[in-house]
Order: sequence, then C-alpha cells, then structure tokens
Amino acid sequence: MSKGVARSGAALLCAVAVVGCGSSRHSHSVDAQESQRRSMEERSALVDRGEPAPRPSRPSEKAFGARYATPAQCEVAARKLLPTSRDEAWVALRSCVQYSHFTLLGALLSDAWAEELRVRPDAAQMIAQVVAKRGGSVDGELKLLHERKVPIFGLAAAIAQPDIYKGRYVLLRAQVADVRSEGDKPTVWLVEQELGSVESEQPVGYATRKDSVSVHSGAVGGDVGLLGRSNLGGQISTSEREQNASTVRRFDNVSGETGLEALGRLPNADPFFAPGKDFVVLARFDGLRTTSGGSEDDDDAPKLPVLTVVGYYEPHPLVVY
Repeated sequence: MSKGVARSGAALLCAVAVVGCGSSRHSHSVDAQESQRRSMEERSALVDRGEPAPRPSRPSEKAFGARYATPAQCEVAARKLLPTSRDEAWVALRSCVQYSHFTLLGALLSDAWAEELRVRPDAAQMIAQVVAKRGGSVDGELKLLHERKVPIFGLAAAIAQPDIYKGRYVLLRAQVADVRSEGDKPTVWLVEQELGSVESEQPVGYATRKDSVSVHSGAVGGDVGLLGRSNLGGQISTSEREQNASTVRRFDNVSGETGLEALGRLPNADPFFAPGKDFVVLARFDGLRTTSGGSEDDDDAPKLPVLTVVGYYEPHPLVVY
C-alpha cells in the first residue's frame, strides 16, 4: 500500500515538474515573440510618420583609429571600406588622421581618395591637419598638393592675383600678432612664417680633456758690458691642452617672418588661437582691403589680405619629407 502511494506521489511530482518546465519554456517563447512584434510595429510606425528607422550601433570614430598599430595599417583598412560604403570609408580615414600621428600625405593624395577629396566638404581641413603633423613646411607641401591638382594655394599667390583666388582656400604657417573685435566677431592679425633650419654640433658619448703645464727655469752669468760681470735668471712656462669629443650634426627647425601679413576673421573668440605660437592656418581668401589712412580709389594705397579662418593646427616640431 505504501509502495503504491509512493509511486503515485513520485509520478505526480514528475508530472508537475514537466508541466512547470513546459510552461516556463512557453512563457519565454511568447515573450520573445511579443518583443519582436512590438519592435516591428515601432519600426512600421516610424516609417508611416516619415521618420528613419533606427540603425544598429556602430563602433565610434575614435575606436577605429585606435584599433591599428600604425597609421599605414589604419589607412589601408579604411581604403578597403570604399567598395562597400564611401561614407564609412571616409569616416574611418578621418579617424586615422585625428587619432594617430598620420603623416602619409602621399597616401591621402593617392588615386583611391581623389574623388573623396574633390567632394567632401572637410577634405581641405583634413589635408591641413596632415600638413601640420608633418611639421608645417607649407611651401614644400603646396608643391605636392598642386601636383595632384588640389585647389589649395599660398598667400603670396592670392595677394598677387586677388580676383582669381577670391573665395579659394589658402594655406599658410602664421603667428597671431594681435586680436581685435569688430562687432561680435573677433579679428586676428596674422604674420606669415617660413620654416628654415639651423645647423649645430651636438656632443655624443664621453668627452676627455687633458691639461699640462711645463715650467723651465735657469740662470746665465757673464760679462754684460758696462755693468761688468752679472748673472741673469728667468723662467719659461708652456701649457698644453688636449681634448677629445664625439659630435653629430644637428638641424633645428626655426621659423622667420616672410614679410606678408593678413587679417583673419573668426566666427567666435578662441583662447587657444593665441599670440606667440606658430599655426598651420587654413582659410578662405576674401580679397584685399585698403588699410586705414588710404583711399579705396587709390590703387597705390597699401592693402591687406582678408581671410576667413576655417581651421588651425599646431605644427609638429619634426619635419617629415
């Protein structure tokens, strides 16, 4: 009797367990289906209202640039995205430039990115940033840009032919000499700089020096004429110095004024764009303005180029060729 009851109780417990497990699985399945149904309804509602459906999240722009050990690897990975999505490829390349020491101007100016450089509104800023990371030798870099027909020009060319270059990009290395306010927008006085180098000898390794002094003394006796016989004495000292050192030739970058100046317009006051430092400045050329004291009708009156500053970047101390 007890055994039969035990078997019945065990069978009942097992049945309850099975029913419970089956109910649990069914509940999860219904929840998943309900969640999927609601997601589809929300997406349909967005489409009906003319709103774009949410896109799946993508890695951040910074994460792409930090993913690769070298800028060259980063640029190759970005270039591989071009066949599938030119927008994503450009965002990836921008990440390479911003979040690594990207100095590969040749790769940026290659045929693979030629179309993007032509149509992307931020292409000129990216080029200016790479020029700054290469040391900011603007004159040399402009030659490379012109070989690839990139429409970025120098300040001297714009001043010489203002009607031709008005509205075009100019690139210059400059220092801020003064900051003034005209209404709500500040104006900076830019003094163009050119980059040169100074040679010096830098000691390396150990240096040795040996100093020696020799003293010789003596006396001479004999007939000295009217004074009769006399003794003469004296000393002779000699010194020698021997120095050995190993040196290497070193070239330091120095900037100097070119003699050209310009007025730069800023959209807002910027405390980081301050006097005392060199910057690689990308700007639009707005033409020439007659300086104070001159007449607009006088062709010989001194005139100053006016620029709208688009971006500025602090140049790296080392120059890359």
